[in-house]
Amino acid sequence: MNGLIRILPLAALWLLPIGTSWAAGLPAISLETTEDGGQAYSLSIQVLALMTAITLLPAILLSMTAFTRIIVVLALLRQALGTGATPSNQILLGLALFMTLFVMAPVGSEIYESAVQPYFDETMEGELALERAAGPIRTFMLANTRENHLGMFASMRDENLPENPEDVAFSVLAAAFITSELTTAFQIGFFIFIPFVVIDLVVASVLMSMGMMMLSPMLISLPFKVMLFVLVDGWTLVLGTLAGSFAI
Repeated sequence: MNGLIRILPLAALWLLPIGTSWAAGLPAISLETTEDGGQAYSLSIQVLALMTAITLLPAILLSMTAFTRIIVVLALLRQALGTGATPSNQILLGLALFMTLFVMAPVGSEIYESAVQPYFDETMEGELALERAAGPIRTFMLANTRENHLGMFASMRDENLPENPEDVAFSVLAAAFITSELTTAFQIGFFIFIPFVVIDLVVASVLMSMGMMMLSPMLISLPFKVMLFVLVDGWTLVLGTLAGSFAI
């Protein structure tokens, strides 16, 4: 929960330039007197833009954190087990969210100490706080992005990959980071599938040798796959491997 409290202010930091640039603008809510003597309230365009930014913020933050890799691996694990909709999507999303908070806790703590707290203490301006907050995020993304993916997206923009990784354009870094996360997630998913595929092959071969061709192999192999997963403490192995697969 402490990590959650420290990471949440990061969302507000992304809106700091908007707030500072609007300080001398129109008021957020204006009060006008109608012809019949009544009163009418109207919102300025800044508030509408701010509301739009808030709706896009969760998608931006999730694509820049460990969430993508974790949720893809959990979805592949459920498919490998063959348990259908168990665990449900809500459970997987909740587990992925809290695993993301766990993995990103060091990054969130660094952002909180170097940017959020000084800004709340009024010892740092909004633009500088945003720049300080972006640093740990870029470092995390660069550490978990493959160089060939960076080179591919840089070449698509007719640019050369800078010698200093810190000089990589953010649009190139974001696209390469998501691609790298998906690649890593599918690699982990491949190794998760192997033992369960072996069980399916063994069960199917036994049923065919016994002439029970009308019996679905999935019906017999599912209890064995669940039992194997429980005996090896599968959740601990998968979640521990996921948490340790990130370079922070």
